[in-house]
Amino acid sequence: MGNPTNPGPVKLISSLIFNDNEVVRVAAEELIDHFGPLDFVSEIMPFDFTDYYTEEMGGNLSRRIIAFEPLINPELISSIKLFTNQMEGILASKPNQRRINIDPGYVNSYHLILATTKPAPHRPYLKEGIYADLTLLYYNKGFKPLPWTYPDYASDQLIAIINSLRQKFLFQLKRLRNNSL
Repeated sequence: MGNPTNPGPVKLISSLIFNDNEVVRVAAEELIDHFGPLDFVSEIMPFDFTDYYTEEMGGNLSRRIIAFEPLINPELISSIKLFTNQMEGILASKPNQRRINIDPGYVNSYHLILATTKPAPHRPYLKEGIYADLTLLYYNKGFKPLPWTYPDYASDQLIAIINSLRQKFLFQLKRLRNNSL
């Protein structure tokens, strides 16, 4: 019989999709207030893998990946997603017209998990209407996409970012363990 173990901390990240630099600044400030300082901010990248958000958010969308310095308990990802959904609503120009899409997730040694409200066969239910999307797996010295991985997350550019965030996470984890000795 196995004994339950603590999953250990993970690195909180978020993908911000937007077409207004001011709204992304406001959102980032609010996220920092709630989750702590950032230790990674990507360059602004075009979000052109899909037109899924165009009707709601307009065209010419961009993406920025951010990561937070404090490591978190992975059990918090559901409440974080609920918080970011609430933020999206507050920042919306009018009902059903978001100005920003905030997708939180986490990186650990093994995978990238994104929190989502959309059920699917590969998305286990967490709680309060939130599901875990297993987006990337780490093996053979790098993150790899899965058959259901969104094309943008399967891109070389995003995989390189997630690989570097894993390295940062491993360094933080080592430092945390060394400080607790």
